[in-house]
Amino acid sequence: MSEVFPSLPNIEFLIDDNGEISIGAVASIPCSAVATDEARCLAMLVRREDETLRQLLIRLDRAIEIALEDQDPVDEINNGYDDRL
Repeated sequence: MSEVFPSLPNIEFLIDDNGEISIGAVASIPCSAVATDEARCLAMLVRREDETLRQLLIRLDRAIEIALEDQDPVDEINNGYDDRL
């Protein structure tokens, strides 16, 4: 049984606007997801225990939305888990 992959409109918008995302290890963090536009970092997430890649991408999409709306980046790498997600 296959699940339908969710729409990720904020990731799509970011990439269409010359931004980028990166998923992988950062320093001592085994898996993170980072989103940047041409000028700044919008989101840096730490993959949670038992979180699927699908769930991480959904959180990243939401984190991008928060960063763009609030002009406040989501930074779990330096600040710990963000309760907005």
